[in-house]
Amino acid sequence: MEQRTLIGERQITVEEFLRTAPPELPLKIVCGASGINSRSLDSHRIQKFGLALSGFPDYIHKGRIQNIGQSEIDFLKKLGEEGRQNAFSGLDPDRISCILLTKELQPPVELIEFAEGYAIPVIQTPLLSSRAITEITQHLQRLLAPETTIHGVLLEMHGIGVLITGPSGIGKSECALDLITRGHRLVADDAVLVRRIGDSIEGTAPELTKEFLELHGLGIINLRDLFGVSAVCGSIRLELCIELQRWSEIAEIERIGLETLDQDIFGVRITKYILPVSSGRNLATLIDTAVRVYMLRNTGIDAARELIDRHTEILRNKSAGNS
Repeated sequence: MEQRTLIGERQITVEEFLRTAPPELPLKIVCGASGINSRSLDSHRIQKFGLALSGFPDYIHKGRIQNIGQSEIDFLKKLGEEGRQNAFSGLDPDRISCILLTKELQPPVELIEFAEGYAIPVIQTPLLSSRAITEITQHLQRLLAPETTIHGVLLEMHGIGVLITGPSGIGKSECALDLITRGHRLVADDAVLVRRIGDSIEGTAPELTKEFLELHGLGIINLRDLFGVSAVCGSIRLELCIELQRWSEIAEIERIGLETLDQDIFGVRITKYILPVSSGRNLATLIDTAVRVYMLRNTGIDAARELIDRHTEILRNKSAGNS
């Protein structure tokens, strides 16, 4: 499986974090806006800012969002003006990526002066701290997820993501078109962007090639224009890899199906089938059948194992009869 571009540990600016925030995560800058392009995040974990404000600034983890909630605001109020100034002056601004105020809490004057002086973005949200942490964590997990681009075609088939790979010219896109006319949906053609989110792999299309399919002889076609919105899918969890290989290039072909292969993508093992390609084979039907076989095996139904068990039972009965 050819992987073109690999991005491991990712880093995003505060500006990108704000710009891509979903509607269920309302955010706005209240001060320190000049630092949104120079300050960056590299962790989805959110850190409570209270320990740092109480005199332990060494515990600040660079690259994380620092959260100020109601308890931190109440603590700052009790410090008085001089105490608040001392609390912020004791912080290392280079270790702070941005500060989040939940419940639409208003920043004290000392925080505004600190943020403006060192270009540290201070973000405000109306959400409670618990809800904000959940939404931000999910958002950052997606933004910071390691990703790679794989050469292949990704389809949504029977509710699961199926990645079809193989050498150029073997017929991946033509096969995908056949499957799409049968009711399945295209996610990405040629370049498939995959990223690890938690313990699963998600696949999508690069923005440039979304909804497009390349066919030899016809060129680039737009599936949404040709077949309607039901022919395309935005993103899907990748569960099955199907590799097409020319029959002449396969040293040994699995006949029964007892052996299972898998593909490692960012440490996640994805079930993999290798299908030989030769003249006269209906690839779309074979791939559709492979997906159905995979789904049945996930429910505990395995035709190969059933055949072996049946054969073993016949031999056992014969042996018992002869004795």
